[in-house]
Amino acid sequence: MTCRDCTDDVRGLSPVCYDEDMNYGKIKTYDIANGEGVRVTLFVSGCRNHCFNCFQPQTWDFGYGQPFDQAARDQIFQALDHAYIQGLTLLGGDPFEPENQADLVPFLEEVKARYPDKDIWAFTGYILDQDLLDGGRLHGPWTDRFLSLLDILVDGPFVQNLYDISLKFRGSSNQRIIDMKQSLASQDVILYLE
Repeated sequence: MTCRDCTDDVRGLSPVCYDEDMNYGKIKTYDIANGEGVRVTLFVSGCRNHCFNCFQPQTWDFGYGQPFDQAARDQIFQALDHAYIQGLTLLGGDPFEPENQADLVPFLEEVKARYPDKDIWAFTGYILDQDLLDGGRLHGPWTDRFLSLLDILVDGPFVQNLYDISLKFRGSSNQRIIDMKQSLASQDVILYLE
C-alpha cells in the first residue's frame, strides 16, 4: 500500500504520512459515555457487521461523513491538548475494518507520541481472539500495531437479545472490556472492569 502523497511503502514512513481514504461521521471533543473520564471520541465510517438495532447504522457506509483529513486530525489533537481529557476513543462504524486500520495506525502512533499519558480505547464488533489476532479473518498488516497502541478494547457485536442497560461501556453482555496491554503481555484475554 502506498500513500497518495508519498512514493514509499506507508509502513516504513513516519507517523505523519496518511493514506486519507477513511471517512468519519463525527468527532466529539467532550465525551463521558465511551470510556473512563472525559474523552475525545472519533466515530469512523464503515462497518460490515450490521448489528441488529445498531445505535449508528448510518456509519455502516464507508462513504458516510467526511474525509479523515489533516483538519480532522488537528481538531482531535487540539481537543486532546487539555489536562482534563483522559484519552481518545475510537468507534463507529468499526475501526478494525481493514480499510480503517490502514489510516488509524499512523494517526494513533502520532497521538501516542504527542500524548503518551493519554489512554486509547477502541470499540469493535469483531472478537479479539477470533478475528483480530494472528490467523483471524481481519488480521492484516496493520492489526498488530493497532492492537499494541490500545489500552482498552471493547469487543464483540451488539446482540439485541443480550442488551443490558446496566452494563458499563457496552450494550450487550457478550461484549468484553479487555485490557490490551496485559492481554498482549500474557498472550491471553485479560478483562478490565470485571
